[in-house]
Amino acid sequence: QGELVESGGGLVQAGGSLRLSCAASGRTFSGYVMGWFRQAPGKEREFLATGPWNTGSAYYADSLAGRFTISRDNAKNTVYLQMNSLKPEDTAVYYCAVQPSWGRSYLQDYKDYNYWGQGTQVTVSS
Repeated sequence: QGELVESGGGLVQAGGSLRLSCAASGRTFSGYVMGWFRQAPGKEREFLATGPWNTGSAYYADSLAGRFTISRDNAKNTVYLQMNSLKPEDTAVYYCAVQPSWGRSYLQDYKDYNYWGQGTQVTVSS
């Protein structure tokens, strides 16, 4: 079956950076679409970025204004989310998810994903 394991969250000051990791364990997700989402308390899960698990293309939420970037290390079966210029409103639990692509490169709706990691907390202090 395999699983996704997120890491890299933590506490950072506003203006700082973090890099989150989403590692596939037990299998590869080649041929899958992956997505990054976040959820703050009392809010709906929010789309951040999506793209094929193991190629270079990506699509981002407009609200990020270029602050976040996906990268991949196929040898480590890991996808990263580099987050720069962090703001207190970026505080949330961050999740990665995957879904068979079935010809699609991007999936923006969290309801389209069936496989999720456990999440990692990101807290940005002002």
